[in-house]
Amino acid sequence: MKRVIQFLSAIILFIFPNVLFAQKAEPRFLFRLYEDNDFFNIRGIGTDEAYSNGTRFDLFYTKKHESKFFIDKILPKAGDSTINVFGWGLTQLMVTPRDITKTEFQPDDYPFAGSLYVSHTLYSYNPEKKYDFQTEVIAGVRGPAAMAKRTQTFAHKLIHDRTPRGWDNQLANAVLFNVNFTAEKELFHYHKILEVMIGGRATVGNMLNSLTLYPMLRIGKFSPYFQGYLNQYGSKSQRFKKFQVYCIVRPEGSFIVTNRLMNGELKNSKTAVFENNIRNWFAEVSYGAVITKGNFGISYTQKVASAYKKGLYRHSVGNLSLYYNW
Repeated sequence: MKRVIQFLSAIILFIFPNVLFAQKAEPRFLFRLYEDNDFFNIRGIGTDEAYSNGTRFDLFYTKKHESKFFIDKILPKAGDSTINVFGWGLTQLMVTPRDITKTEFQPDDYPFAGSLYVSHTLYSYNPEKKYDFQTEVIAGVRGPAAMAKRTQTFAHKLIHDRTPRGWDNQLANAVLFNVNFTAEKELFHYHKILEVMIGGRATVGNMLNSLTLYPMLRIGKFSPYFQGYLNQYGSKSQRFKKFQVYCIVRPEGSFIVTNRLMNGELKNSKTAVFENNIRNWFAEVSYGAVITKGNFGISYTQKVASAYKKGLYRHSVGNLSLYYNW
């Protein structure tokens, strides 16, 4: 009887090779709406200063065949048995001083500055050896062309908040280009409720030059981290958990050389500049939670950071992200 079952199974697999594995396919698309804002604060004390806002839209996707896009061919992959997740994103970032109602130049605070850029990403995961490579290529603009003044003015008018009046002193237009590379490796896991990873990130370009190291802890009920980015934030696949709820903790230490969103020539002046007084050693702790059910996911993290510039104040920013995959 056992041999009969094995024979029939072999026939089914030969004629219908995808039948038994059709339910194991990963979701092929993931849309993410990502919002950084210093108004989000678990202490209930929102602010409007320093790195004040970051809005991002991303579409991530997997491919059944090797990508033919020339950039994808040269981006690093995590070995032969990888899960490659590609992505395109649009991001707007915003920096402001503490008092946004002043019209005069404030050289002793953070500048008014905005950036707008397009990004292309490749997250390459090796589920067998438990490591990944994440590469992001960024191209965009800083300055009035990034339309940060328009965005903040509209948002504040919408919620009847104070009107920002200092954008005439924002940093001047500049073209931005950066390549950001991250590598992560699992150190330890306990069943499917605890994972400990270590990671490093290097950013190179005329937007940000930095080196970062961090450990990362995930604890709760989740799909394995190195099974790919899409499955960390919901899945309808039977192979992965339909319901996930877990916490994340990630402290970071960075050495920053330049940050063009904090320094540069002003829009209306060839003499007034924000000098390059970046704090080279920078620390940040992120902690939060993720909940997913089927195709939908939501995450909230709080980021507590040291001062970005010498002699200025530390800062806290919350992040709320929504995910939908199919």
